[in-house]
Amino acid sequence: IKAGLKILKSGNLSNFIGGWEKDFYGGKKIIQMEKNYAKAFNVKYAISVNSWTSGLICAIGAIGINPGDEVILPPWTMSACASSILHWNAIPVFADIEEDTLCIDPESIKKNITKKTKAIMCVDISGKSSNLNEIKKIARKYNLKIISDSAQSPFATYNGKKCGTLVDIGGISLNYHKHIHTGEGGVIFTNNKLYSEKCKMIRNHGEAVLKNRKFPLSNMLGNNFRMGELEAAIAIEQLKKLNNIVKKRERIANYLTKGLKNIKGLKLPKIYNDLSNVYYTYPIILKKEYNFDRKKILAYFKKYKISNMGSGYENLHLLPLFQNKQVYGNSNFPWKSEFNKRNISYKKGICPIAEIMNDKLYIGYSGISHFDLNKSDVDYLVKITKIIFNKKDIYL
Repeated sequence: IKAGLKILKSGNLSNFIGGWEKDFYGGKKIIQMEKNYAKAFNVKYAISVNSWTSGLICAIGAIGINPGDEVILPPWTMSACASSILHWNAIPVFADIEEDTLCIDPESIKKNITKKTKAIMCVDISGKSSNLNEIKKIARKYNLKIISDSAQSPFATYNGKKCGTLVDIGGISLNYHKHIHTGEGGVIFTNNKLYSEKCKMIRNHGEAVLKNRKFPLSNMLGNNFRMGELEAAIAIEQLKKLNNIVKKRERIANYLTKGLKNIKGLKLPKIYNDLSNVYYTYPIILKKEYNFDRKKILAYFKKYKISNMGSGYENLHLLPLFQNKQVYGNSNFPWKSEFNKRNISYKKGICPIAEIMNDKLYIGYSGISHFDLNKSDVDYLVKITKIIFNKKDIYL
C-alpha cells in the first residue's frame, strides 16, 4: 500500500513512450523491478509485461517463429498457451501429458515432431517443472527452441535452478490468483540478449523505432504490452514475500498429503529428488482400477461446502476454435494456407491421458492457493474426503 501510494502521489503512473527518444524501456520502477526479478531468479534478463499472455506472445515472436511453423504444447493448460502461437500465424500441435506430473510427455513430443516443428512449449503445471532433461535432449536432436510457461511455478526448482530460467525463454505470471500478483502482469526470463531486446520491441510498438536500433531486427510488429509504474511498484514488494509464500504452500501441502495418503484409490502428488513443488494447486487423481464416479464425488464435495475440487482444464484441442479451425473470420487460416500443406488433427483421442483426466480422473484441490488456508481447513478437507470415499455409491 505504501509503495502504491508513493507512485500515485508522484503522478508518474507510467513512463513508457512508444518512441526511441526517451523512456522506451519504461520508468524507474519498471527498471528497478526487472533488475530485482533478474537477480532473484538468477537470470540475465527479466522483462515485465502487462500479462503473462502478453509474455507468451513476446516469447514466441522473439525466437523467430514464422507463419506455418509448428509449436508442440500440452492440451492440459490455459488457452493463452495455444492462442499465443496462433497470434503469429503458427500452428499449435498438441502432445499428451504424463499421468504422474500432468506436464507434457517427452515421448508424445517425439511422436508429434515434423519438418515444420520449430519449438516446444513446456507448461510447468500446478507448481512443478516439466521433464526438462528429456525435453532438452529432444530439442538438441531436432534443433528446436524451448519455451517454458512457468506461470504457476515461481521459485519451483529443477536440479536446483528456478523454473522458467532453464530454457531459451520462459517466465511467470503475476495474475491475481497466482502465488504473487500485481492484479495483472507477467515477467519474461531469458539469458539471450537478442531475445530480450526483441521482447522489449514487441512490448512497446517496436515497428516505430526499428530504424534506430542496433540489433539485427527486421519485420518487427509491436504491441502495447507495457506494465505501469504502479504495478511495478507492487511487483517489487510482492517479490519480497514469495519465498515465505512458497514455504507455507509446501507445509500445507505436506500436511494435506499426510492426511490423505491412506485413502484408497487416490493418487497424490509425487515427491521428486530433482524438482520441488510450489503447489499452485494440489493435484489429486482417481486411480482407474477403482472405477469411481467422478461427477458424483465432486457433487459430494460441493454438498459439503468444498467448492475448490476438480478444477482442472478443458482439453484445448477439443475447444470449438480447434475443432472448427477458425481464428480469423470464417477462414481456416493458418491451417489452410500456403504455409501449411498437411492436415493437423485435433480429434478426440490424440491426447488420451489429458482427456481421461478431464473426463474421469482429476479431482484436484485448488483451494491450496488461498493465502489464509490453515491446518484446521486441511483437517476439515481430510475429514470430508474420508467420509465421501467411504460411500458405496461413488463407484460406477
